[in-house]
Amino acid sequence: MRKRTKSMYIKFHVKEIAEQKDISRTKLSRRAEINYATINALWNNESKDAMTQTLAKIARVLNCKISELYTVMDDEI
Repeated sequence: MRKRTKSMYIKFHVKEIAEQKDISRTKLSRRAEINYATINALWNNESKDAMTQTLAKIARVLNCKISELYTVMDDEI
């Protein structure tokens, strides 16, 4: 019998918060001065991590706390 191990991953909430504030990916990218590809990866939860500086810029534009932009999730393997 295989032993189950826990791993963690980050779920980003950039899309949900931005849509609530009617801010598109393009607008967010421009206002935060972050490459569109980076915004798109976070928007679609395709990124496995993000620099604190990047999240701080996004939080400033979205007028929210950095901690609101993500949740750390447990995933049993």
